[in-house]
Amino acid sequence: MAVPITEIAALIGGELVGDRTLVVRGLKPLADAGPSDLSFLDNEKYLPQFESTRAGAVIVGPAVDPGGKTVVKVAAPYAAFARVLQSLAAASPCPFEGVSPQAFVAADAALGEGVRIGPGAFVAAGASIGARTQLWPGASIGPRTRIGADCTIHPNVTIYHECVIGDRVTVHGGAVIGGDGFGFAPAGEKYVKIPQIGNVVIEDDVEIGANTTIDRAALGTTRIRRGSKIDNLVMIAHNCDVGEDSIIVAQVGVSGSTVLGRHVVLAGQVGVCGHIKLGDFVRVGAQSGVTKSIPDGEEVLGAPAIPVKEFKRLTAHLRKLPDLHDRLKDIEKRLSELEKPEQP
Repeated sequence: MAVPITEIAALIGGELVGDRTLVVRGLKPLADAGPSDLSFLDNEKYLPQFESTRAGAVIVGPAVDPGGKTVVKVAAPYAAFARVLQSLAAASPCPFEGVSPQAFVAADAALGEGVRIGPGAFVAAGASIGARTQLWPGASIGPRTRIGADCTIHPNVTIYHECVIGDRVTVHGGAVIGGDGFGFAPAGEKYVKIPQIGNVVIEDDVEIGANTTIDRAALGTTRIRRGSKIDNLVMIAHNCDVGEDSIIVAQVGVSGSTVLGRHVVLAGQVGVCGHIKLGDFVRVGAQSGVTKSIPDGEEVLGAPAIPVKEFKRLTAHLRKLPDLHDRLKDIEKRLSELEKPEQP
């Protein structure tokens, strides 16, 4: 890599302050960057690292004082750095071309132009794989499943029958899409399995993390809408509908038939009860338990989840409880002394 800083500034639409002759040869975090590296500052917690960094240039917000450093000022430094990475950083090379002779591809499976299928991958009858999509070793694609163009299906991903995957979707290793939803009807002391005859639809530009599971619908469709990003170790139950451009962080569990609006954020280890709706732009803090529907734009925290301001107020009161307890015991002691009968 050898890219003039002026080109990078133009790429992200930033204001370049400092050395216009700098040539960027690497992309690194503030603490590790050297004189020919580009880094970024998006959080004021890292101002001390910015002040001490050896980076040749740093992408920063518009209010940051350069302090003599070469900087590129933009409104959103993190997003700008992501665009630089997308443009300049080399993608992980695919180690195989065409269809490996060690893969199994059904005779009636449809393969688009430029498809790559690695050793040990399995493509079942009636499946279709879009142009330039990669199936890495051990991936299993079920009967009549459709995968769009420019997708990357990483090792040991399982996509069950009759699922639909859009274009430019990335699914990381070990994820399972389309397994049976958890549906059992009580019959006395026994449980009767409810056949899960729906499917899963993953729309365009979705990314799904390693070992995440997205269950097929009992009836109809479990849907992940365009642009959503799902972290590792997430569980999405049957008949859920995840809105466009939502973010679901690691170890979240979403119960069945729950609807998430657009741009919903579920932080790590959030649990969401079934048959409720979270509105557009809802944000749920880490380890929260959501038990009821939440209107658009609300930010909640806690278990059960309540508005953040209320949660902070209650937490502040909880911190005072030990002191209040001691004061109450002292008051009780004093009252007891006052209530003692006078000695004759």
